[in-house]
Amino acid sequence: MKRTAPKGITITDVAPKARVSAITVSLAFNAPQTLARVREAVAELGYVPNRLAGGLSSSKSRLIAAIVPTVAHSLFSTSSVQVFSDTMSRAGYQVLLGLSGYSDENEDLLLDAVLSRRPEGVLLTGVANTPTLRGRLRKIGIPIVETWDMTDDPIDMLVGFAHEKIGEAVAHRMIASGVKRPALVSANDQRALSAPARFHRYLRAARRARDRRCPGAPAKFRRRRQGRGRAHSRCARQGDVDAIFCSSDLLALGVVSEARKRGIDVPERIAVCGFGDLDFAADTMLALTTVRVDGKRIGATGVRCLIERLNGSTERVRADVGFELVERETL
Repeated sequence: MKRTAPKGITITDVAPKARVSAITVSLAFNAPQTLARVREAVAELGYVPNRLAGGLSSSKSRLIAAIVPTVAHSLFSTSSVQVFSDTMSRAGYQVLLGLSGYSDENEDLLLDAVLSRRPEGVLLTGVANTPTLRGRLRKIGIPIVETWDMTDDPIDMLVGFAHEKIGEAVAHRMIASGVKRPALVSANDQRALSAPARFHRYLRAARRARDRRCPGAPAKFRRRRQGRGRAHSRCARQGDVDAIFCSSDLLALGVVSEARKRGIDVPERIAVCGFGDLDFAADTMLALTTVRVDGKRIGATGVRCLIERLNGSTERVRADVGFELVERETL
């Protein structure tokens, strides 16, 4: 039987839809046995196409690099990174994911390795890069999107939120609830302490409103058990501390656990606020009050910025996605 197609449709219409040449469409119809033999040989030999070499010949690698600190919790992995990766894939790009481990030195080395593969764009988590690297990234001539932070001097495009506004919002909420002696518990990595603006604004607002003696030095610990130990030492040294703002929900959970273990009522005796609104935050014995940032929106906006730039746009986007203070049982 003669094969027919919708009236007027030819292989020259099929080819651009399939993103291949007309000859390839013809081969697919006329030499299916050949294609089957090629697939069998590829599977048997374990052949992997060298897409980098092919991309270099056309100056297009179709590769986008995404650098994040960790995928150990959902703050990065299932929010911005997943949305970013899925959307770039649908647009015909492959995402190369690199984990910097909260280290500027690791991030520098990782970016060196990634840039040697000639990506067409880069997504960075945070803006805490070294001045030397920032200077290099400005000169390489590919789209760069920095995320999760805000800065007055972005490398290229920027999608994030203002840490100082978060600190101020938490401080005002605590002050409104009668807090007089707030304290801080922070991780020891650069990005948690890089939100010095977040913490310092928190303390300044508290001092202005209530008490100039507010403790001002953040504790430099990250893991939950360390949060418990730090919460205990804070309360032991400064018995009148009545609120703790933590740089992560994990630390906040540790603080709440230690307080309950020692018979300190939360939030009656001591209020606690975390950051991130991780999956467990609403389901703990005392649901955590925390700060929520829309990671999916960050990822989606970062994708839009990169794709528009790759398609010829010259706009330098600077987007603040904002945040939400989610009040639950610990404040």
